[in-house]
Amino acid sequence: MATLTDDLAAQLQGVPASQFAQQLGISQEQSSAAIGAALPLLMGALGKSASQPQGAQALLGALQKDHAGMDIGSVLGAVLGGAGSRQTDGAGILGHIFGGSQPRAEAGIAQATGLGQGQASQLLKMLAPIVMAYLARRVMSGGSTQQAGSAQALGGLLGQEQQQIRQEGGLGGGLLGAVLDQDGDGELGIGDLMKLGGLFGRK
Repeated sequence: MATLTDDLAAQLQGVPASQFAQQLGISQEQSSAAIGAALPLLMGALGKSASQPQGAQALLGALQKDHAGMDIGSVLGAVLGGAGSRQTDGAGILGHIFGGSQPRAEAGIAQATGLGQGQASQLLKMLAPIVMAYLARRVMSGGSTQQAGSAQALGGLLGQEQQQIRQEGGLGGGLLGAVLDQDGDGELGIGDLMKLGGLFGRK
C-alpha cells in the first residue's frame, strides 16, 4: 500500500529532483536518493507530533491558515527562487517540526546520503514547505477520511503514516528512529506544535 510519503516522493522525481540537484550542487541520482531519505523523516516527525490532540490541532491550524490551496509546483518555484514568506519559511517550519532534534535530523540525512551537513540542512528547508502544502491539500480534500479538515482526521492520517514508515524500515524508518526515539532533549512537545500554529497564524 502506497504511503503519503511514496506519493509525494513520486511527484518530486524527474524535473523537481533535477531542480533540487542544481540548487544543491549534486547529481540528480543523489538528489532523488536524498529526497527519498528526507521525506519519511519529515512525515514521521509530523506524525509523532500529531499523535497528541493539541499537536494535531496546532498543525491543522497552520495548514488551514497558510498552506491550504497551494500546489506543490508553486511552492517548489518559490523555494527554488528564494521567495521569502511564511508559506516557504523552511527554516521556521523545520525548527517546529523537529525542535531540539533538528541538528540530529540534518546529521542523519548527511550521513545516510553522503551530502554535506550544509546541503542536508538546505534540502530539509526546501522540502519542509512542500510537505506542508502537500498535507494541506490531502487534509482539506479529505482523502480517504470521513472528517475532512479535522484535527482527528489529520492525527489519524499522520499516525498511520508514521507506523507504515517504521514498519517498512529501510533508510527512512531507520532515520526516523535514530532522530526521534532518543532522550527528551530532542523530543518535540506540544509547545513546539503550538508555536508552529502561531508561527504561521495570521493575526
